[in-house]
Amino acid sequence: MQLFVDNLTNVDFSYLDDQRGLVGETWLASALLDGGLNQTSMIWDFGLVKKVLRNWLDDQLDHRLLLPIQSKQLQYEIKQDRIILSWAFANEEVLTMDAPIEAVALIDAEKINEISVAQWSLKQLASEFPENLEHIQLSFEAEEISGAYYHYSHGLKKHDGNCQRIAHGHRSRIQIWQNGTRDNDLESIWAERWADIYIGSEEDLVSISSDAKQQMHFAYDAPQGHFELTLPQRVCYMMNSDTTVECISAHIANVLQSENPTSSITVKAFEGLHKGAISEI
Repeated sequence: MQLFVDNLTNVDFSYLDDQRGLVGETWLASALLDGGLNQTSMIWDFGLVKKVLRNWLDDQLDHRLLLPIQSKQLQYEIKQDRIILSWAFANEEVLTMDAPIEAVALIDAEKINEISVAQWSLKQLASEFPENLEHIQLSFEAEEISGAYYHYSHGLKKHDGNCQRIAHGHRSRIQIWQNGTRDNDLESIWAERWADIYIGSEEDLVSISSDAKQQMHFAYDAPQGHFELTLPQRVCYMMNSDTTVECISAHIANVLQSENPTSSITVKAFEGLHKGAISEI
C-alpha cells in the first residue's frame, strides 16, 4: 500500500554551484510512503504527514543557503553559532559569507540537486517516521514555466522571519505588459539580465574592491544576527531600495518606463511560486 502527497509544500532557497555560483531556487516537494495499515486503517494520518514533513522542510531547507560539503570548492569553519565559508567559482572567482549557522544547510553531497537534497533530507527525517512505514520517497521538482523566468538571491534585513538571511533566493516568473499587451521580448531581456543574479541594496553595500576581482561586500545586522557576504560584482545587481518583491516589481517598471516614456507599463514579478507583486506605471 502506498500513500502519496503531491505538492506538499515548496521551498525557496539558494545553493552553491560549481559553474553557476550562487543560485536562487524554488522547488515543489512531494512524498510517497510505503507501509502497512496501522490500527486506524491508515498508513499515516495525512495531517501528521503534512505537519512533520512541511515543518521540517520549512525549518531546515527553506530560506537557507544549501552547501554541498563534499565539494572541494567549499571551505568552511563553524565557530559556536556562526559559519564562515568560502566558495571558489570555476573561473577562480570567490564568494565568502559570515553568518549565523541557521542561515545554511550542510548537505552531505558533492553537488546540490533534487536527488542529493532529497536523499540527505530523508536521512535527517528518519527518526520522525512511524514504525509501520517501510519506505519513504521524497522528491523535489521545479515549477514548469513556459515563459521567462530568472533565478535570484537576496536578503531582507528588516524582515522578522527567515527572509532576513543574506543569501536565500527564488526561481521566479516575470510577466510584462506594454500598453496592455504582453511583451515577451522585454520579459526575455530581464530573464537574461537576472540569470543567477544577486540583488543587493545600496544601503547594505560596504565596499567594492579596487583589485581586478572587483568583489562587492555586503553586510547588515538583523534580528537573527550579523550577516556578511562578498561576491563578484558581475553577478550583482544594485537597487537603491530594499529588495522585496514589491520593490523589485516597482524597480523594473520604473526602468522600463524610463526606456519607453510614452508607454504604459505593467510588471508582474513573482517571488518563487504563486506569489509576488504587480506594479503599473
